[in-house]
Amino acid sequence: MWIGWLEFDILLGDVRSLKEKRSVVRPIVAELQRRFSVSAAETDSLDLHRRAGVGLSVVAADPAHVIDVLDAAERLVASRPQIELLSARRGLHRSDD
Repeated sequence: MWIGWLEFDILLGDVRSLKEKRSVVRPIVAELQRRFSVSAAETDSLDLHRRAGVGLSVVAADPAHVIDVLDAAERLVASRPQIELLSARRGLHRSDD
């Protein structure tokens, strides 16, 4: 079994409150979950209204599939016009590591 994860550091556009932040971040998390069948959540910078940390993980039998999903998820987040993707960290581990 292979486990992959991605951690995004995101700068939000013209957001002035935590409520506005949620209205931007929640759809991103929901789309990641729906399109790629991954576990995803807002994981960092919870008290800052212009920054967000979003994490996701995926499990598969084949490492190539995990890498494909992680690549596609990163492209999706990077293509969102209302945000700026500052960084993306990733990991890939085998279950017996």
